[in-house]
Formats: sequence, C-alpha cells, structure tokens
Amino acid sequence: QVQLVESGGGLVQPGGSLRLSCAASGSSVSRYDMGWYRQAPGKQRELVARITTSDSTNYADSVKGRFTISRDNAKNTVILQMNSLKPEDTAVYYCKANWGVRLYWGQGTQVTVSS
Repeated sequence: QVQLVESGGGLVQPGGSLRLSCAASGSSVSRYDMGWYRQAPGKQRELVARITTSDSTNYADSVKGRFTISRDNAKNTVILQMNSLKPEDTAVYYCKANWGVRLYWGQGTQVTVSS
C-alpha cells in the first residue's frame, strides 16, 4: 500500500549539512505521523525526529537544535534537514510512516560524517 524511498544521503564533513528526503507512494503522508530513525553499526535503531499530522515535532536530544523535520504534503514528501553534522551522526537513516496500526519503513540511506 505504501512505499517509502529515502534519498539525499552521502558523505559530508563535520559541521556540514545534508538534506534527506522521503518520497511516499501509495498513500498521502498527510495522513501519517512520520519519523526519521537511524541505526549505526553495532547500535540499535533510534528515533531521530518525528512529525505528526498536526505538524507537531519531536527530536532526540542528540540532534535537537541541529536537525529539522518537515513535511511537504503537496509533494508527498518528508524532509530531514541536518545541520552542524557530527561524526556520531554517521548511520543509516530510515523513514517511517505510522497511521494507527499501520507501519511502513523505507529502505534507508547512508549518512557518513567524516573528514
């Protein structure tokens, strides 16, 4: 029913910025609470940021003030703007859609922060 495809990952230097996009098909992101998660090697997947259908947002303490999640309903896309990136931000970033008991994940996109 719903497919999520992330893009925008890559290699960036510490202090740099990166913009991740999550394009949805099969349904409208406006109907879902959306979230970005990340998983680094040897670590469990953790919540980075989420946005509700009413555009309320929540961020992990580690990224608060540096990352911004937003939704473009017209483009059916969710964005994660990442600024002031740190090496510890290195991980595979996943997009998630949640509507009631329905839960969908994207395939993930690699973000590497290194000099």
